Amino acid sequence: MLLGLVEDAYSDYHGCLGSDPGSDYLDITTEPNYSESDHNVTTKKRNRSSSSRHRGEAVTELGPEEVRWFYKEDKRTWKPFVGHDSLNIELSYRKFCDLNLNKVNCQDPSKSEVVCDLASECKASGQRESEALSIQKVPAVTASEEAACRACERDLDSISISVEAVCVRGGLYEVDVKEKECYPVYWNQQDGIPVMRGQWFTDGTWLPLEEEDSDLIELEHLACFRGHQIEDSFETEAAIPAVEIIHSLKLSRSHVDWHSVDEVYLYSDATTSKIARTVTQKLGFSKASSSGTRLHRGYVEEAAPEDTPPAATHIVFVVHGIGQKMDQGRIIRNTSMMRDAARKMEEKHFCDRSLEHVEFLPVEWRSKLSLDGDTVDSITPDKVRGLRDMLNSSAMDIMYYTSPLYRDEITKGLTKELNRLYTLFCSRNPAFEENGKVSIVAHSLGCVITFDIMTGWDPVHFHYHEAPDAMETDLHRWGYEEPRLLEELHHTRMRLSSLEDQLQGLKSSTSSSFPALKFKVENFFCMGSPLAVFLALRGVRPGTMGTQDHILPRSICQQLFNIFHPTDPVAYRLEPLILKHYSNIAPVQIHWYNTSNPTPYDQIPPTLLNPLKESASVSDSESLPSPCTSPPQPRRHYGESITSLGKASIMGAASIGKGIGGILFSRFARSSGQVAGLEEEPSDSEVVPLSAGLHQRIDFELREGLVESRYWSAVTSHTAYWCSPDVALFLLTFMYGHI
Repeated sequence: MLLGLVEDAYSDYHGCLGSDPGSDYLDITTEPNYSESDHNVTTKKRNRSSSSRHRGEAVTELGPEEVRWFYKEDKRTWKPFVGHDSLNIELSYRKFCDLNLNKVNCQDPSKSEVVCDLASECKASGQRESEALSIQKVPAVTASEEAACRACERDLDSISISVEAVCVRGGLYEVDVKEKECYPVYWNQQDGIPVMRGQWFTDGTWLPLEEEDSDLIELEHLACFRGHQIEDSFETEAAIPAVEIIHSLKLSRSHVDWHSVDEVYLYSDATTSKIARTVTQKLGFSKASSSGTRLHRGYVEEAAPEDTPPAATHIVFVVHGIGQKMDQGRIIRNTSMMRDAARKMEEKHFCDRSLEHVEFLPVEWRSKLSLDGDTVDSITPDKVRGLRDMLNSSAMDIMYYTSPLYRDEITKGLTKELNRLYTLFCSRNPAFEENGKVSIVAHSLGCVITFDIMTGWDPVHFHYHEAPDAMETDLHRWGYEEPRLLEELHHTRMRLSSLEDQLQGLKSSTSSSFPALKFKVENFFCMGSPLAVFLALRGVRPGTMGTQDHILPRSICQQLFNIFHPTDPVAYRLEPLILKHYSNIAPVQIHWYNTSNPTPYDQIPPTLLNPLKESASVSDSESLPSPCTSPPQPRRHYGESITSLGKASIMGAASIGKGIGGILFSRFARSSGQVAGLEEEPSDSEVVPLSAGLHQRIDFELREGLVESRYWSAVTSHTAYWCSPDVALFLLTFMYGHI
C-alpha cells in the first residue's frame, strides 16, 4: 500500500506529462518544435516578477518554461542553459519520464512520506492544517521494500525506452537526459559534463539546489499546497516571514520550513549552524533572518524558445602544434579559452551582427597517429624519464614531420580529421555548405603541416626536380677529370628521377594519395609559427611582387596572417620572404581590445624598425611582457627583440634611402623628457616612403606588456595566444569585417 501511495504522489508530480486543460504547452508525446522560425510559439523571455505566477493564482506543476537546466563544465559552478536549450531538454526529459513512468516512480523510495492523504484527512476532520502537518508522518519504507524496489530499477534499466539526444550550446554538445550528462559532438572527451534539472533556487544567486533535495521539496510542496492560492509575488528582496511555521521537511543535511505557500526557507543542520541559530534567536532575531536562505520555486527568468544563439555562418578549425601526445585534451581547453574570449569580444564589438556567428572547433590530429608505435619509448633510457617523455611527446613531433617515413602519415591524418569535421558539421547544418565560410587557426608546427596540406607541397618530388641542375653545377666545377664516372652518375640520377616520376604517378592514381581538403579556406591565421624558417630552408627567397601569392596563392586561401608575440622563440616573420626590404619594416601591432575607434589595419602606414639598443638603464631583468594581457603600451625598440635582424635592419634602411645617420638623427631629435625604453607614436620621419610595398600586410605583432621579465616571457609567450582578448578581437575583425 505504501508503494502505491508513492506512485500516486509521483503521478501527481508528473501530471503535466498528460493533457492539462490549463497548460499552454502541448502534450510532450508530440514534442513541439521550438525553433526561431516557429511563429506559432507565443512564449516570450521574461522575468518571474512579470510572469504568469503571481498573487491569487493556484499552485500547479511547474511549466517547462519555469524549469531551468544547468551544466557544470568546470566541475565547480552550475551554469544555466539558454532558454531554447533548456526548453528542449525539459520536453525531452518529460517525454522520457512518460515513456518510462514505472521506472521513474520506482527510482527513489525515500520520497514516500504520505502527506497527500494526511492533508485530506485534515480537511475532512476540520483540523487546522498547520497543526496537522506537524503530526509525525508515516515512517519510510522498510529495508526489504527498498531492496526490492532497487532490484526492480536494475531490471527496468535494461529495458528502458530511450529518447534522442538533445542538441545544445549552438550544436557543439548533446544532452543525454537518461544519464543526465552532456557530451561534445565534434571532439572526444573522456568525462561527460554533468547536467541538472533545477526547480528550486536560492534567493539572490539563483543557483539551483541539488537535484535530490529539489525533487523532495517539489514533491512535498505539491502534495501539501496544490490548488492553494499564491499569497506573495516573486521578488528578489525577501521580506522577513512570520514566526509561524506551517510545515517542515527534513532533508539529509538540512531542513525546509514553509511560512506560507510562497515563503520557504532552507536551514543547514550542521552543528555550528544550529548553535548560531540558537544564539541569534535568543538575541531576538527570527530564525529566517538569522540563518535561513529563502528559496524560490521556478527560475528567475522564464525559458523562451527565441533565447538561442544564431546559426554558425563561419567555422574556424583550430589546429594544434607539437606536444599533444602527452596531453590530448590541451587543444580542447585552448580552443575553449579562445572561444570564450571571442564571445566576450562579440558582445563588446559585434553585437549588431545578429545574423552572423563564428564558431571554433578544435582539431586534434596527433592522438590518432601511431607513427613508430612504441619504438622510441623502448629505446629511451630510464634516467630522468619524465624529462625524456616530455621531449618524446613534443620535440619529437618535429623530427617525425621532417622524416620522409612519417611525414605523409601526419599530413594524411590532419587532412582526414579536417574533412571529417567539415562533413559532420555540414550534415548537422545543411545550409552551411552553400553559404558558410571556413577559416583555419594553426599554432606552431600545426601552421607548417596545414600550409603543406593546402599547397600540396611534396619534398621528395621537389628534391628530384632540382637534382639535374645540381648535376650541371657539379660538372662545371669538377671539369672532366673523371668523365666516365660522372657520366654514369648523371645517367643514374636521371634514371632515379624517372622512376620517382613513375612512382608519383602511380601514387596519384591510387586511393593511397592524401585527400584534398573538401572546403575552401577563407583565412589562414598562423600563431607562433616557424613556417618562415621551413620555407627559407626549402629555398623560398624574396621576390619583386608584393603579394602573398609568392608564398600562398590566393586561389588556395584568400588571406594569410602571421600572428606572433615579440618574445616568442618559435615565431618568425613572413613578410621579408616576399619583399626583402620588409626586414627593416616593423610588423603591424595588433590593437589593444579596449582601444576606442582603432585605425583599420589596412590604413596603418608601414614604419621603420629602430636598430638601436635600448638605454642601458632598461635591463632584461626588468618587468616587461605579459603574454595574456596587453595594456596599451607604445612599441618597444627592437634592439633586443627576437624579431630584430641586426645588421640586416641597418642595411635595409640604407637601401631604401634612409641611412644610419637619418635613423640616429630621428632618434636623438626627440624630446629628452621621454621615459627610457618607451616611444611616442611614429613620427612622420619614421613612416616609410615605399615605392614597392605589400598589397596586404601579413605580419601582425602582439603588444608587450609591463608585468613580467623578458626571460620568463620567452617561456610563456609561445602559448599566450589562446587566452588573449587582443588575438580574439583580431580574428573576429577579419572574419566579421572591420569594427
